[in-house]
Amino acid sequence: MRQTLVLNATYEPLSTVSLRRAVVLVIQHKAVVEHAHPGLRVRAAAVELPVPQVIRLRRFVKVPFRQRAPWSRRGVLVRDRHRCAYCGRRATTIDHVVPRSRGGGDTWLNTVAACAEDNHRKANRTPAQAGMPLLIQPFEPTPADALWLALGLREGEGVPLGAPPSAAGRVGVPPAEGWGKMPLPESA
Repeated sequence: MRQTLVLNATYEPLSTVSLRRAVVLVIQHKAVVEHAHPGLRVRAAAVELPVPQVIRLRRFVKVPFRQRAPWSRRGVLVRDRHRCAYCGRRATTIDHVVPRSRGGGDTWLNTVAACAEDNHRKANRTPAQAGMPLLIQPFEPTPADALWLALGLREGEGVPLGAPPSAAGRVGVPPAEGWGKMPLPESA
């Protein structure tokens, strides 16, 4: 099912919702469509809307400040765009850079996306011990970056007019140099 990014009235990313929930918010005049999927429309008996990719709430919603994006296996795969950190092929699992048996934890900086073959080959060793250098360095995304990455947006793509420049500048711009050389997935 399609996911839609929800922005606060101040263009701050809040969360993602299902297409159905996004359409309901627009129909109830609680949100406006800021960016729609080109050529796709939702039709009903009395209404026709563009399929929203990004919606903005009409009223400001106060939310508690989130300093960190919560770690999850799915989040690591999304952050690394389902590409193996060792070979660049499609990743289906995550790998701990420092294995859990050696004290490595489930953190953004200790986990990378990996294909099953490389995950098995590395086994219970560090990348240096296994002779498998990382193509990208793991990083901790901000909560806003995590939302943009979850939608599969890249720099300047799908950023609504009026959004803060900091959002457009960070989207899909990882700190690792080798990142841009990896192919992107065809479709997620």
